[in-house]
Amino acid sequence: MTGAAASISPFGSPVITDLFSVPPGRRADIERLLAELTPGQTVALSTHINSDGDGCGSEAAMAGLLAHRDIQAFIVNPTPWPAMFRYLLTEGGIEDRSAQGAKALAKADRLIVLDISDVKRLGNLADAVRALPKPPLVIDHHLPGDEPPGTLHVTDTTACATGELIYDVSQVMGATLTPAVATAIYTAMLTDTGGFRFANTSPRCHAVAAALLQAGVDPEVMYQRIYASVPRGRIALIRDALETLGVDEAYGLAWVDVHNGLLDRHNVTAEDLDGVAEYPRSIEGTRLALLFRDLGHGKVKVSFRSVGDVDSNALARQFGGGGHARASGALIAGTLDEVRTRVLDQARAFIGRRS
Repeated sequence: MTGAAASISPFGSPVITDLFSVPPGRRADIERLLAELTPGQTVALSTHINSDGDGCGSEAAMAGLLAHRDIQAFIVNPTPWPAMFRYLLTEGGIEDRSAQGAKALAKADRLIVLDISDVKRLGNLADAVRALPKPPLVIDHHLPGDEPPGTLHVTDTTACATGELIYDVSQVMGATLTPAVATAIYTAMLTDTGGFRFANTSPRCHAVAAALLQAGVDPEVMYQRIYASVPRGRIALIRDALETLGVDEAYGLAWVDVHNGLLDRHNVTAEDLDGVAEYPRSIEGTRLALLFRDLGHGKVKVSFRSVGDVDSNALARQFGGGGHARASGALIAGTLDEVRTRVLDQARAFIGRRS
């Protein structure tokens, strides 16, 4: 890791001895971004459609840090704020103006987009963002998309979450981590690492998490909020999805379907699908798990979750999607049966080339 002192362990791998310093490359980018923000400004914060814990947590934490600089920040997202992360707005005293859409963006001096590598991920806000007099500032940890938003970026794919980069922003600013900001960053990191289980869980990720606990985060409360307070309908949703389970042991594929109307039937939302793909991925021998969600109107959203050396991002990009090596997504035209057949056939060819 850049910017951290290291020695060599008896096993030949580097041992990082300073996990809290901000890597020089990140620091320089953060300093350039902060130079664009001055006291008295009004800043809009946005993230991708169907925002997740990393997007929401990064927004809430950044709003708190901007308040430290006497900068008013508010949220403008392309889709509604998820109910499960409502505590971030409440505890941070953050205003959500998403319902105003592009009109709210026009009232801000600057826009910061978080956890996004392609402007198309801003959904119905994309055109308004393209038309802004000043391009947005970007903080993100994804691989570059086809149309990166803005020109001034703080990006690093080695960060476990965009939230880790927001922690670095706080360090460069010299800001004290309030409990609300620490909780928001912890939310981002906890969710994007799957509860500190996924391959992106680095030594520095754990070190930053320790700093957040020291700043007032209660890990048991966070577990309860995110993983142990699900609506009853979510359990019924998981049951129905698992009834569609398919497995191809020869290629290490496992998949489930979510039929159109299933969310309404169980009175749940898209956020309740978070983590459902982990069930097929958990099957022994699985190299790639897929969740096919029929959106109706000839569109199917596919979530790719991989294991080991399978790069789900490379596969998702073949369908116009993208994301991370281990977790990606794509929106594909066609019926559920048509899309499932196309994607599984392509997945078999993709995995076959790597076997």
